[in-house]
Amino acid sequence: MKHSDFVHLHLHTEYSLLDSACRIGDLVQKAQKCKMPAVAMTDHGNLYGAVEFYKTASHAGIKPIIGCEVYVAPGSRLEKKASSARDAAFHLVLLAKDETGYKNLIKLVTEGHLSGFYYKPRIDKELLAAHSKGLIGLTACLKGEIPAKISDGQLPLAKAALDEYRQIFAKGDFYLELQDHGLATQHEVNKVLVQLAKEFKLPLVATNDVHYIEREHAEAHDVLICLQTQSQLAEEKRMRYPGDQFFLKTPAEMHELFAE
Repeated sequence: MKHSDFVHLHLHTEYSLLDSACRIGDLVQKAQKCKMPAVAMTDHGNLYGAVEFYKTASHAGIKPIIGCEVYVAPGSRLEKKASSARDAAFHLVLLAKDETGYKNLIKLVTEGHLSGFYYKPRIDKELLAAHSKGLIGLTACLKGEIPAKISDGQLPLAKAALDEYRQIFAKGDFYLELQDHGLATQHEVNKVLVQLAKEFKLPLVATNDVHYIEREHAEAHDVLICLQTQSQLAEEKRMRYPGDQFFLKTPAEMHELFAE
């Protein structure tokens, strides 16, 4: 059996509560069907699904990559003065590459809940720098610090943040993450990320921000988001995921999307 050469490294399971509709069993089944050699779990700010995910994936002959999409405070995690969840933290994807990394990930996630909690369980760069051994970092979605600063037209600040992260992670362990869910902002940000990768000699990685298994689950996922935000489907101004591209794409679909 020839393995596919694409692995999902940004994926939310049912343990991203009321945010993702990916049940671990279904997710592993689809990864198996697509002949993916491995799959990552990167839930929002928690590792609740780690054991179940590890056992289910291993049992199916798929390498489980344990990770987390953490929330990084713009300054110190102990500072609690932002007026909204959006201003309180940026996103960052962390993947454990070995046992040391896994232990550091547990430490970071725990500290985020115990000392950094404000809207979300947050860490900061100081804490990350102290526990970065064995971890791989990806710049995350448009809510990541570097993409957010690029889309706000603050290129010097984006470069400064990139430089900070580059120094926190071991050489070769920090990736600029490209995503394409058909959003105009992503296309603009991706162009800049590709240039920055060349300028700073950093590797690129293509991901899909997976929140449901199949494309046709987008509608059910939208209902889930309404439950989370206590909104009605008919409401104009409510949180929603634009389009129907946040599903577990096949390797062929990802290759087509990032053909260049």
